[in-house]
Amino acid sequence: MTIPVRQRSQLCNVPSPGMTERLSRIRHVALDMDGTIYNGRTLFAATGPFLALLGQLGIGYTFLTNNPSKSLADYLLHLEGLGIRATAGQLYTSTQATIEFLQETQPNMRRLFILGTPSMCEEFDRAGYTLLPDNPQDVPDAVIVGFDSTLRYERLCRAAWWIKQGKPYFATNPDRVCPTDEPTVLVDCGSICAALREATGRAPAAVLGKPDPAMLRGILHKHGLKPDQLAMVGDRLYTDVAMARRAGALGVLVLTGEATSEEAARHSPPPDLVVADIAELGEKLRAAREGGNS
Repeated sequence: MTIPVRQRSQLCNVPSPGMTERLSRIRHVALDMDGTIYNGRTLFAATGPFLALLGQLGIGYTFLTNNPSKSLADYLLHLEGLGIRATAGQLYTSTQATIEFLQETQPNMRRLFILGTPSMCEEFDRAGYTLLPDNPQDVPDAVIVGFDSTLRYERLCRAAWWIKQGKPYFATNPDRVCPTDEPTVLVDCGSICAALREATGRAPAAVLGKPDPAMLRGILHKHGLKPDQLAMVGDRLYTDVAMARRAGALGVLVLTGEATSEEAARHSPPPDLVVADIAELGEKLRAAREGGNS
């Protein structure tokens, strides 16, 4: 994707000495997917070279996504179709984060009414949960709301009914819209929850996925990293950048997705680093590493 000159002109192309030093410490990169390495079905031209460069620099990477509409297997196939080979260990989704949250904090909640795609529902089924149909006689322990591109009005109403009856409900992610290269607006989980909140007067008991820092803490523990050795790269201020700050990681905003340079300039606190795309980030990482080895 080509970044407009208007946006490029507002970027600082030469990192400050302090930022160069911070970049030189990076040992792992957490990469948002939609809006960062691709847009819908379109892989950004910079993605392949950027991942190759990370390998050359000895920097690991993990793909993170707040989009729960695909299963882990679906995402791996999606990435492979775009020309990116990845393993299950290199991918973490908000569905996984939600399941882990329920397992750790709500072990007795086993019967779920879910607003989610078949792929998302399969993930919960594999984790041992009982998924309930749209039937007022099948009482759930909780309602789970995700980015449901297969949403039917009747199920939305049933979810509202259970929420009105006092059933706890949880959201997989706070995103209001999902990035797309199609001429449409993809209404995401945050907007579905807004409708439920207006209908029931209740907000979710917990919203998982980014910006919950648990998604990054898992990476830190898995790879034995300190927070300042991890960079979180994404296109959204209120999820990607906010999560980085909460986890103590370097927050890098790319301008290939939702946020603009104007929004980044107004945001408080600002991102640690704003770049046009991951190609520019790669250049800065290379320069910081070479400077540190000189």
